[in-house]
Amino acid sequence: MSDMDLAGKRYWLVGASDGLGKALAHHLSRMGVEVVVSARSEDKLTALVAELPGKASFQTIDISDDQSVRDAAAAVGDIDGLVLLAGVYWPFSAKAWDADQAVAMADINFTGFMRVLGQAVPKFVERDAGHIVVTSSLTGFRGLPGSIGYTASKAATMSLAECMHADLRDTGVRVQVANPGFIKTQLTEKNDFKMPFIMEPEDAAREMVELMVSDHFKKSFPTFFSLLFRGSQFLPDWLYYRIFA
Repeated sequence: MSDMDLAGKRYWLVGASDGLGKALAHHLSRMGVEVVVSARSEDKLTALVAELPGKASFQTIDISDDQSVRDAAAAVGDIDGLVLLAGVYWPFSAKAWDADQAVAMADINFTGFMRVLGQAVPKFVERDAGHIVVTSSLTGFRGLPGSIGYTASKAATMSLAECMHADLRDTGVRVQVANPGFIKTQLTEKNDFKMPFIMEPEDAAREMVELMVSDHFKKSFPTFFSLLFRGSQFLPDWLYYRIFA
C-alpha cells in the first residue's frame, strides 16, 4: 500500500471528535481521503468538518446504542474503510470498583466496536473489499493494576482484530490493529501517575497512517515503550505480578 492507495477512498472514522481520532481525520484529509467523522457531539463534529481541507462530512453516533449505530451506518452508506477509535476511560482498582463506569468501558470500548462492525463487515465481505482498522492499546497485552474495565476492553478489541484477521486475511477485506501507548488527550488527563513516552495526538496519528498504508497487521507504538508490554507476555505469572502489581 502507498499514500496514493488511500487517496480518493471514503473512510468512516468512529470516535473522531477529539484526540487521536480528530488528528487522524486531519491527516487522512490532507492525503486526499474523503472522511466521514462520527461521535456523540454534533458541535465538535461540525467544527472538525469545517477545519478539514478535503471532502468531509459527519454523522452523530452513540456506539452504546444499537439503534443509533444502525441509523448512523445507514446514513453514512458505502465506505471503503472503517477506523474504530471511540473510547471512554476511568482509572480504578478492583478494590474501589465502580459498577457504572466498568460497564460503560466494556459497552463502548468493546461492545460498541462490535455494534459498528456488525453493520460494516457483512457488506465488506459481500463485495470482497474493505479496510478495517481497530484501535486497541498497549495495555491490552496483559492485565494491569488499577485498570478494571479499560485494560480488559482493550484486550478484547485486540483479540477481536486478531480473530477477524484470521478469518479474512485471504480475502479482499484487510484488517489491522493499532496499539498505542499514552496519548495526550482528555482521557489520559485523568491519570495521576507519570506516563512514560506520552505522545501528542498528531504523532500517534502519523503512526496510525504508517500502519494503514503498510501490509502489516499490527503496529504497537511508541516502539521502545511497546517492547515492555510485548515482552511482559513471556514472563511467568509470579514474576510478572511481582514487577507490575
